Amino acid sequence: MKITDLTQVDKVLVKMEGASGAWKQIPLAKADGVPHYSLRVFTIEPGGHTPYHSHPFEHMNYIIDGQGALVDAGGTESPVRKGDFALVMPDEVHQYKNTAKDTPLVMICLVPKDYE
Repeated sequence: MKITDLTQVDKVLVKMEGASGAWKQIPLAKADGVPHYSLRVFTIEPGGHTPYHSHPFEHMNYIIDGQGALVDAGGTESPVRKGDFALVMPDEVHQYKNTAKDTPLVMICLVPKDYE
């Protein structure tokens, strides 16, 4: 077993092309011996967003705090807020945006450990 205090996990700026004001923490990962999935936490500043991208595997998200939008391949923005879950299927183009003016959007993102 392992317990991780998120406040003790390094917060790293997401430097992927197209990202703005997005930070990533990885509290449970390959280095911890996870068998399948790594758990990441993203904090997106007001007005910030993840890159508009896709990848060949699913990922599952849980919104811990804040509000925003999940953008699909057609540019449609679906609102997300604290307590929502989202599933992004393999190869599905997507982006998360923080639509709030003064609070961060914070979410858990589960991905296969080889992608962490």
